[in-house]
Amino acid sequence: MFEKHNGAEKGDLIGFIGKGMYLEGKLSFGDTVRIDGHFKGTVEATGALVVGPDGLVEGVVNVGSVVVAGTVKGTIVAAGRVELKGTGRMLGEVRTPNLIIGDGAVFDGNCQMLKRGEAEVKEVVSFGA
Repeated sequence: MFEKHNGAEKGDLIGFIGKGMYLEGKLSFGDTVRIDGHFKGTVEATGALVVGPDGLVEGVVNVGSVVVAGTVKGTIVAAGRVELKGTGRMLGEVRTPNLIIGDGAVFDGNCQMLKRGEAEVKEVVSFGA
């Protein structure tokens, strides 16, 4: 069963950045957020991040888990797992105990496999304008 958390059930989609939207800054959450637009900055969450097929995330992603069907440029640190769908593109570094790469996905970078509980951001990646 789901656990209640701030009026939503734990695991529910609590936020959405739609196609055509651009946001820059720091995004923090505890449940699930989906990005189908463009987000540049830092994501810090205990929950799950879903990057839709049209989504683009640039920066540092430190989450419980992430599913990438769009593009991520930067660093992903996931305590649980990282899943790259067939349409997904990861350009950068991944640190996680569980990496799943679907047929057709693109992964151009480095991966460090961790033990569960070891995931933490060790450095911040910066991007030029």
